[in-house]
Amino acid sequence: MGEIYPTLAQCAVVAAAFKILLFPAYKSTDFEVHRNWLAITNSLPLWEWYYEKTSEWTLDYPPFFAYFEWIMSQVAKLADPAMLRVRNLEYASWETVYFQRLTVIITELLLVYALQLFVDSSHGTSKRAAQAAAFSILLSPGLLIIDHIHFQYNGCMYGILIWSLILARKKSTLLWSGLLFAALLCMKHIYLYLAPAYFVFLLRAYCLSPKSIFRIQFLNCVKLGGGIAAIFGVAFGPFALKGQIPQILSRLFPFSRGLCHAYWAPNVWAIYSFVDRVLIVLAPRIGLSVKSGALQSVTRGLVGDTAFAVLPDITPQVCFASTLIFQVIPLVRLFGQPSWDTFIGAVTLCGYASFLFGWHVHEKAILLVIIPFSLIALRDRRYLGAFRPLAVAGHVSLFPLLFTPAEFPIKTAYTIFWLILFLMAFDRLAPASSRPRFFLFDRFSTLYITVSIPLILYCSLLHGIIFGRSYEFLPLMFTSSYSAIGVVGSWVGFLVVYFTS
Repeated sequence: MGEIYPTLAQCAVVAAAFKILLFPAYKSTDFEVHRNWLAITNSLPLWEWYYEKTSEWTLDYPPFFAYFEWIMSQVAKLADPAMLRVRNLEYASWETVYFQRLTVIITELLLVYALQLFVDSSHGTSKRAAQAAAFSILLSPGLLIIDHIHFQYNGCMYGILIWSLILARKKSTLLWSGLLFAALLCMKHIYLYLAPAYFVFLLRAYCLSPKSIFRIQFLNCVKLGGGIAAIFGVAFGPFALKGQIPQILSRLFPFSRGLCHAYWAPNVWAIYSFVDRVLIVLAPRIGLSVKSGALQSVTRGLVGDTAFAVLPDITPQVCFASTLIFQVIPLVRLFGQPSWDTFIGAVTLCGYASFLFGWHVHEKAILLVIIPFSLIALRDRRYLGAFRPLAVAGHVSLFPLLFTPAEFPIKTAYTIFWLILFLMAFDRLAPASSRPRFFLFDRFSTLYITVSIPLILYCSLLHGIIFGRSYEFLPLMFTSSYSAIGVVGSWVGFLVVYFTS
């Protein structure tokens, strides 16, 4: 008698029921952000959306997301019209909470649909692996923490991304893959980080002849270029007619913000910041000078306030150049070998580069790496070896987003359960590689995962018992620096796997 496994739909129903139980849980300022956007899009003319600033949480997503908020606001009238008043700052009636929480769950159905497409497009022995990967994304602690407690709408947008990636699997649907991704860019501009991989892949696989890169398929170029232009025209056209594009761009790209977010995202600059803190202590002993006025900048927890005390300051130009260099490296291989696996790998590595070297990166952006990587993590055991430290580091790095005592058991118990369940399942399902694995990297991965347990215990419980409210940034610094080592280690490991597969 064969084993019986739950379907993705059944899993989605159970997950939705659990998420409904979290309605009273913590919600961040992002809850007020989206309530304010509902109010702006519902009560103001289109031309005022990107100028309204009654609240500090101004509209700073592309127009398709603003249209999305407008659609939801038409239903929100039925729940509580008071939430749609622009001057009702910090308004959070139970009707408002229920409505906004429910919209996240309902729109996440798009993710369920995309994951089902992913499973259906897999065949043979890889179908079981695809099901495991789909379950891991649907039940992701990252999406639970960010969307259903902290409060955002990433689930539906990652559903669009995965849908676009699946469409890229067949030659016949390549055009729709590119157009769907263009629509996604008009919803949230963070996906621009993945755009170079799409550009190279569509150029090579759709716009150029498979027989020769010197033969251009002009009709395909016209269809793709015309379709993208039409999508951006629908999104930005009404605002362009009013001359508002500079205003929109100033909202989408606020470069006045500092290198690091208030809580360091676990990237190269987190390690750089940690080294700077250590050098402050060592400076008198080794003869280094400390810049005046910079001692508290990095650990003050303020947005737009990053200055290093010993190491040179980092500029946006340095971040842009570093990101571009490390994105180009995998794109060279993608251009030469435009297969679907290579494409997903390049998308993942573009996500890595932007997260590790970008300017003012949010810790939540780690999902740009985890989710596409999940689709190929079970290709073989070398891929899984690079994925494991990323899964641990990426999810542990999100813990500081939920800092209230009530959410401590939820975030820790759920994340640990997810890690144990899926890393064990992945370990069983990932086939052996035809190429040798890296002994030292496997040992690093095991040691790294082991260290996470005392780290979580100290940062979440022991620090408060020992120091109370003193040294509040210390556990954040430890969490960020630890997670950064895991993300960087995973990135290096995957680069090796990507270029030797």
